[in-house]
Amino acid sequence: MDILRAPWRMDYIRASGDNTEGGSKNEKCIFCSFAREKDDEENLILARGEAAYVVLNRYPYSSGHVMVIPYLHTSDLRTLPSGDAAEIFSLAQKAIHAIERAMGADGFNLGMNIGRIAGAGIDTHLHLHVVPRWNGDTNFMSVTAETKVLPEALKVTREKLLKAWISAEQS
Repeated sequence: MDILRAPWRMDYIRASGDNTEGGSKNEKCIFCSFAREKDDEENLILARGEAAYVVLNRYPYSSGHVMVIPYLHTSDLRTLPSGDAAEIFSLAQKAIHAIERAMGADGFNLGMNIGRIAGAGIDTHLHLHVVPRWNGDTNFMSVTAETKVLPEALKVTREKLLKAWISAEQS
């Protein structure tokens, strides 16, 4: 078995530990923590709305992978107010536009993994993944070595996307 060393993953494992339900600003939830903190650059936040915010995924499937996260701490889509859901999809549309402008993505996967059994890494707080895709983005590393290569640092990606986001809002 090949071993890929990823010491930065420990922060994710610790942060996604006990994210118990309760309230709109859960003290132990990493997504609620990001919502409270003001350092958007450090937390890789691209945009904030009234009911949700957009953040680069620190553990992306591909470069430019963002998540749209409601401020309301809930794991149940049925309890999400319809206005919050509408804003989540509005922000996803803006994210797609910014990623296309900044990175030239050919397509996108959008999805929510609701519940640990469905693949949610953080299953106590809803979040919508927006994953850019490119024609031919599967290469020998992912096929033969079951390894993804991300060719750009997250902070560089954030700067590109932020510039495209701001440009799109001004036009």
